[in-house]
Amino acid sequence: MGKIKRPEQVKLFASVIFHDDVALDAVFKQLAELIGPIEEQTVPQLFTNTTYYDAEMGKGLKRCFVLFGPFFDRDILPDIKLATNDIEDRFAREGKRKVNIDAGYIALEHVILATTKGYAHRLYIGKGIHADLTLMFNNGSYRAIQWTYPDYAEAENILLFNRWRESLKYGLRESRQTI
Repeated sequence: MGKIKRPEQVKLFASVIFHDDVALDAVFKQLAELIGPIEEQTVPQLFTNTTYYDAEMGKGLKRCFVLFGPFFDRDILPDIKLATNDIEDRFAREGKRKVNIDAGYIALEHVILATTKGYAHRLYIGKGIHADLTLMFNNGSYRAIQWTYPDYAEAENILLFNRWRESLKYGLRESRQTI
């Protein structure tokens, strides 16, 4: 029988899809108050991978990724997703979102997104939230899987997550040495 042990901690990140009329600094401020300091954020770029959000949020959406500084236990993900949904609601106008926040975590072995929508590859993790296995680390890099969203499978985003994985790996190594 295997011994039960706590998995290594992870770093939280968010994909923030937004309309230009959203006060992005205010969104980041609320995310930082919820999760902790922002370690890095990417430059907002046009989000052209899907028209899924157009009916609700409008056209001309942008997206950036945000990495948070602290380490977290993995089981916090449902609470984070519920809280980011509340932030989305605060910025909504007339019942329509103006910002979409997809929270997830980076672990050494994979990248997980939190979602309210279940599916065969999405495991239920409590509080109405499922964990979507988005990228798997194999052979020196994160790799897309057959169900990975196309934008997460883009080479530029894989490079970003690989770089963030190195930051996680270094941080975990440093925290082990101080214990």
